[in-house]
Amino acid sequence: MRIRLGGAGVLLALLVAACSGTPGPASNNGKPLAGQSIEVAAVWSGVEQANFQAVLDAFAAKTGATVKYTSGGNDLVALINSRLAGGAPPDVALIAQPGVVAQFAKQGAVKELTGEAAAAVTANYSPAWKQMGEIDGKLYGVYFKAANKSVIWYRTDKFAEAAVKPPATWEQFLTVSKTLTDAGITPMAVPGGDGWTLTDWFENIYLRVAGSAKYEQLSKHELPWTDPSVVQTLQLLKDYWGVPKAIQGGRGGAVQLTFTQSIADVFGDKPTAAMLFEGDFVGAEINKLAKVQVGKGAQFFDWPSINGSKPAVVTAGDQAVAFKDNAASRALIAFLASPEAAKLMAAKGGFLSANKNLDPSSYPDDAMRQLSAAVVKADLLRFDLSDLTPQSFGGGTSADMWKLLQEYLGDANADPAAIAQRLEAAATKAYGSK
Repeated sequence: MRIRLGGAGVLLALLVAACSGTPGPASNNGKPLAGQSIEVAAVWSGVEQANFQAVLDAFAAKTGATVKYTSGGNDLVALINSRLAGGAPPDVALIAQPGVVAQFAKQGAVKELTGEAAAAVTANYSPAWKQMGEIDGKLYGVYFKAANKSVIWYRTDKFAEAAVKPPATWEQFLTVSKTLTDAGITPMAVPGGDGWTLTDWFENIYLRVAGSAKYEQLSKHELPWTDPSVVQTLQLLKDYWGVPKAIQGGRGGAVQLTFTQSIADVFGDKPTAAMLFEGDFVGAEINKLAKVQVGKGAQFFDWPSINGSKPAVVTAGDQAVAFKDNAASRALIAFLASPEAAKLMAAKGGFLSANKNLDPSSYPDDAMRQLSAAVVKADLLRFDLSDLTPQSFGGGTSADMWKLLQEYLGDANADPAAIAQRLEAAATKAYGSK
């Protein structure tokens, strides 16, 4: 039976069923979880935490549950591992790395989603997004927050000054960059000080060079990192990063540039470059600067096609998984899979949902509507490759993929084949110990 989650009454019935395991009338004055407590952990703090708290408050009001939120920040996975070791994990956690979730599933730490929670995912997410929450054919998570990591942001005044338009192909992208350089404008800021941004560069080029099948094989280490497709991707990176005056501060400066600083450098009051590649979340940071606004001085274009590649989106996101199989966990995950929960976050900005039943008018601006449509409707959608790998290889500041790509960015004489060999050696070690 297809479950519609749009109406509050129907959603409450779904939550009651999730709590009891069988349909039935709500008890406790319509609060099926009255007297029950649940703990939710995620990386979010500050504004994002406040926005998510509004979602949790809505769930609490609907069900009667008492909800505690724990922010793990960048140490969320370490926090969960510590809590697991002590026998007291959070009931639900939102985790950004599918590779980490797969490790938890292998340990039996996270619980399979069945019943109404699974039905909610099926009703509100495309098969592609549902599949990304599956491990060996079993559903473990729902992606509450998504990201479109295949867009390049630019200053409209700099493009107008150089008389260039957003490119659609890699060749046009190179031409636009050269034209900007000839006009005395540095084309691109590359925040190599944060290694995760460099993995996103690699992934977007690799998906378009190698295709989806090899992309998936590489993420599982079923394809060696010495494959010619990897070397070709590394060569394209070198070709662009190595063009004189193409990137702000040159290679040496780029390795020191942080992601946060790069946004200010491009979209602040004294711009030092015309473009910045990173995900949809850049938009909210641009608007905070109050110098230019998305749609008014700042725009974006899709990552350009390479050798005729079809439109593709590299995505990421935070998936909700259950560490405890109880009524409250099942009900919360069913709620997070609903358009109602997504709407609460979407309306506040800085949030993208993969929920296909979320009304696009929930987003505060046209830019977010356009970015979300690409994620929801993409024909070729692949998750961030580094997040699919073991954490020691692709998931943190000390991860080998981050460090090797930073080294590659900073060394004008680096050999693509040699870096590929070192990536393969690191992957062999990481996958052997995962």
